Amino acid sequence: MSGERPDPGRDRWRGTTRRKALEGAPERRERFETSSGIEVRDLYTPADAAGIDEDRDLGRPGEPPFTRGVQPTMYRSRLWTMRQYAGFSTAQDTNRRFRYLLEQGQTGLSVAFDLPTQMGYDSDAPEAEGEVGRVGVPISSLADMETLVDGIPLGEVSTSMTINATAATLVALYVAAAERQGVDRSKVSGTVQNDILKEYIARGTWIYPPAPSMRLVTDVFEFGARELPRWNTISISGYHMREAGATAAQELAFTLADAIAYVEAALARGMAIDDFAPRLSFFFAAWSELFEEVAKFRAARRMWARIVRDRFGSSNARSMACRFHVQTAGSSLTAQSVDNNVVRTTVQALAAILGGAQSLHTNSRDEALALPTEDSVRLALRTQQILAHESGVSETPDPLGGSYFVETLTDELEAAANAYLEEIDGMGGTMRALEAGFQQRSIQESAYRVQRAIDSGDQVVVGVNAFRDERVAAPPTQKIDPEAEARQVAGVRRVRAERDPATWEGAMRRLEDSARGTDNLLPPIIDAVKAYATVGEIANRLRAAWGVHRELITV
Repeated sequence: MSGERPDPGRDRWRGTTRRKALEGAPERRERFETSSGIEVRDLYTPADAAGIDEDRDLGRPGEPPFTRGVQPTMYRSRLWTMRQYAGFSTAQDTNRRFRYLLEQGQTGLSVAFDLPTQMGYDSDAPEAEGEVGRVGVPISSLADMETLVDGIPLGEVSTSMTINATAATLVALYVAAAERQGVDRSKVSGTVQNDILKEYIARGTWIYPPAPSMRLVTDVFEFGARELPRWNTISISGYHMREAGATAAQELAFTLADAIAYVEAALARGMAIDDFAPRLSFFFAAWSELFEEVAKFRAARRMWARIVRDRFGSSNARSMACRFHVQTAGSSLTAQSVDNNVVRTTVQALAAILGGAQSLHTNSRDEALALPTEDSVRLALRTQQILAHESGVSETPDPLGGSYFVETLTDELEAAANAYLEEIDGMGGTMRALEAGFQQRSIQESAYRVQRAIDSGDQVVVGVNAFRDERVAAPPTQKIDPEAEARQVAGVRRVRAERDPATWEGAMRRLEDSARGTDNLLPPIIDAVKAYATVGEIANRLRAAWGVHRELITV
C-alpha cells in the first residue's frame, strides 16, 4: 500500500490469514480513507513507526515539539477548562445563564455575541432590526458589558470572547468592566478570538479592508503584551473553516498559515517573537472521526513548534507551545433524531481530550433546531464531567501515543498540511492566497465532495440518510423573549442620553485621529468606551477612516 514501510510479517499475513478471510467476507469498501483522503490501511505494525525519532518527533509532555501535550502532567494535575459557549436575548439573560453554568461546575466563560455586535452595529441600528440577541448576546456599550459580567469575579474567572472585526472594542469593554469591579487589567484572564483572516476565508463577519483589519489585530497583540499579561490576544481559528467544509488537513494547514501571517505582521510592527507568541492560542473543531482528530491535534502542536523555531527563530519553549480550545462540530448535528447528537458530541469531546485540548465546549443536542435550552446545556456540560471523572481517559498524558495507527496518521496529516503550506508560500503567502481565493475554493470543493457522498449514501449520517427513526417527538426549544429587543434598544438610547457629551466627543475625536495615524488604537478605544461610546459609534469612526471591505472574489 502507498507510503507504508516494508514488513515481511505483514506481507505474510496478507497472503495467508487475511486472504483466506476475504474469500468468505469481502471488505465493506474498496478503499478506506479519512476525511482528508488519507488511506487507512488494513494493518499497522511497528514498521510504520520505525522512522519516528522520539526526541525529534514526539518529545515528552511539556517539552518541544509538544506532540504529546503542552503540560508535563496534562489532566493529572488540572482538567481542561470546561467552557460552554453562551449568549442570547440580552446581557441580563445571558448573565443569568453564565451564573447557572458556573453553579453547575463550568470552569470558564465563553461569550457568543449577536450578529449586530459582530458587524459593528448598535442594537438600535436599522441593520440590526430582527437580529438583536438572536445568535448571541447584544453588547452595545459599557453598560451592557457591566450587566453581562455582573456578580462574576473577573479576577478569578477566565472569559473567552468569540469576536473578530470588533474584537479590539470588546477587549476594551471587558478591561473597562473589570476595572469598574476593582480588578486591575493585569489580573484579567481569557481569550479574544481576534482572527479576521478566517472571516475573509470562511465566515464573513468582516467590516474593514484587510490592511487596517490586520492593524487592529496587531494593536491587540501589542497592547496585550504590554498591559494584559494573562490574556490570550488571539484565538487562531480553524473551527469555522472546518464547519464550512474543510478537511482535517485543510483545517490544520489554513489555521497555521493564518498564524504565520499574524506573526509576520507583529514582527513587521517591531515586536519580538517571544514578546507575543506565548499568548497566541488556537481554536479547532472536533469531529466524529476519532483517530484522525486525535492525530490532527498532535500534528498541530508539532507543526507549530517547528514553525516558531525554524521559521521565526525562537528557542523559547513557551513561544513554541500550541495551546488550543476545541468545540465539538456544530455542523455535524442533525435536526432529525436530536438525541443522536448527544452521542456524536461525546465521541467528538473524547477526541479533543485524547488529543490534549486545554479547554472544551460541547455542543447541545438541540442546536440544529435553535439556541440550546438550559436542560440541554446542562447535559452538554455533564458530558464533559462524565468523561473527566468516570472514563479514565484523563489519567495519563497522550494515551494514544505510540499507537502504530495514530503515529502514522499524525505523520501523514502533517505531510498533507505541509503540502498546503508550501502551496500557499509559493503563491506569496496567506494574504496573496486569500486574495486569489485559494483557501475558499479548497474548502468549497471539499464541502461539495462530502455533500455528494451524503446524498448518494456513500457517507452515512445516522438518522438522516440511514437508520431513520419513524416517530420522534421534537424537544422543546429555547424561546427568545420578543420584548427583549425593545428593552435592549431602549437601553442603548438611554446610554446615549445620559452620558457626558463633551467627554464623549473628545474621546471620539482622539479615536478618529489615531485611526488616521499610526498609534496603537486600544488606549483611545478604552477611553471611548469609558465615555460610553457605543460599539456602533466606534465602528463608524473606523469606517470613516478606513472604508469597508467588499468581497471581490467569486469562487
